[in-house]
Amino acid sequence: MVRGLCTIVICLIVTGGLYTTGMAAEERNNQPIQIKSSDLATDTANRTATFTGKVSARQGDVTIYSDRLVIFYSEKEKDVDKVEAFGNVRIVQGDRTALAGHAVYENKAGKIILYDNPSVYQGENVVTGKEITYYLDTQRSQVTSAPGEPVKAIIYPKEKGKDAGANR
Repeated sequence: MVRGLCTIVICLIVTGGLYTTGMAAEERNNQPIQIKSSDLATDTANRTATFTGKVSARQGDVTIYSDRLVIFYSEKEKDVDKVEAFGNVRIVQGDRTALAGHAVYENKAGKIILYDNPSVYQGENVVTGKEITYYLDTQRSQVTSAPGEPVKAIIYPKEKGKDAGANR
């Protein structure tokens, strides 16, 4: 029972408010991807574009910041298949911020997998683990831990919100 309650709470924190603050998948996917970086290298044969140096990529309500961003295009549709972000990864969607050393966005699955010390913040609440997967378009997420290490969550009561963090 406690494990089930913890799972529900973590899911609510990581994905809570996704529909209220987030954009619908179809609406987001119809938006242009706006990317800024210091450099761009393309490889037509391997269907990749690599952006380096203070990268910011925005599509709809999701913005990804990183040191390097590699976009992989699908062979048939010439559409974005997946995006990998490396170094100082920060992903912002509404009031949620995810931090990691490496992230992979799988376009068709609508999910982002965070690796290398990932954490997700929503307000003062925070969840950390070995790997965090969150689905942009549904109310699902999964946080896994390393062997012998727990998943960690700090959750503040809604009614106390900002007051709870002020006393730290």
